[in-house]
Amino acid sequence: MKNLPLKIRSKKLESRVDLTAMVSVSFLLIVFFMVTIDLAKPKSMSMGLPDKNPEWDGTISCGSGTEIRTITILLDNNNKLVSYQGLLSYPIEKPKMLSYDSNGIRQELHNKKKSIQEFYGDSSRGPIVIIKPSKKCNYKNLVDILDEMAIAKIDTYAIVNDFTPEESQLLVAN
Repeated sequence: MKNLPLKIRSKKLESRVDLTAMVSVSFLLIVFFMVTIDLAKPKSMSMGLPDKNPEWDGTISCGSGTEIRTITILLDNNNKLVSYQGLLSYPIEKPKMLSYDSNGIRQELHNKKKSIQEFYGDSSRGPIVIIKPSKKCNYKNLVDILDEMAIAKIDTYAIVNDFTPEESQLLVAN
């Protein structure tokens, strides 16, 4: 027999999948979702408002001094803005109509902040502003008043939608 050429057999390579990149991407996605879920949680702070007491005798306690620091801003339709300091039944300063410009609410907030800080002799004790938008108030006015809080550097403010009957009458009268 003749010498027949031997068949050359090809070497079979092992198939191997490199998962290094997949593991890196997986860990990045896990970290991303953990961070975004933590940031998406709503952060809120409870506000200590006085209890509604129907048996209130009308006397004002000035022990805490909160009445002096409290400024309430009522927002209504047609860019109507009414502000008063203290309690509406016994205001420190009577309610007045203001505008959304630099000579209106901005000037009022600066003046109130300055007078409150001078009264206490402490620059860390500024006004407590309660913003009350009515159901007729538009979104732009609410955003504008929040901008004014930032411009005037008012640290303590809250948005409350609880109108008293007296405040509703005050908006109608003005």
